[in-house]
Amino acid sequence: MLHVLYLIGVSAFAASGVLAAYRAYMDPFGGLVLAFAASISGGTLREVILGREPLYWTHDWVLLTVIISVGLGTMLYLRFWTLPSRSLLVVDAGGLAVVTVIGARAAIQEGVTPLAVLILAVLTGVVGEVVRDVLCGEFPPLLLREDVYALAALAGGGCYLLLHHLGTGPGPAAVVSAGLVFALRMAAVYLGLQLPRPHRAGE
Repeated sequence: MLHVLYLIGVSAFAASGVLAAYRAYMDPFGGLVLAFAASISGGTLREVILGREPLYWTHDWVLLTVIISVGLGTMLYLRFWTLPSRSLLVVDAGGLAVVTVIGARAAIQEGVTPLAVLILAVLTGVVGEVVRDVLCGEFPPLLLREDVYALAALAGGGCYLLLHHLGTGPGPAAVVSAGLVFALRMAAVYLGLQLPRPHRAGE
């Protein structure tokens, strides 16, 4: 079940990469580059930190095929249909939700400390988005402009960690935690939720 969820999350990030490339007026090759960058950057950083080798995506032909297929399918969709206004944010939220939970699960399997689990969960979820935005020339990245982004990933990682310690099975824990991340991001997007920001002198 977790592998299926992971493929769903990777698919969402692959689509978000193509959508970002479309908005940046990139060609199809640029779209595929961003699809891969958004999909595997966070997981790659996590695996490097945990000292795992070889990297998971280098021997998973199903994963690579899914990324390519979703990337090309998204391009085909954009060729004939209009892009919905908030589609990138919604698709990105789906990827963030699932990939964050997978990051938490991988960290727990390595037996790292609870704090390290939370850090790796957040990094797995947000790094792909940061790389995608930087390649698009969008600065600051969404992570640094949206308060309830890394915070949503942190909440999801914490939820998964708590459910794991309570003895909840990996599948149900992943679904609940991913649902929490997605709900927080969608609430932020549609309700305009933000954390209080400090005011500059004179404002």
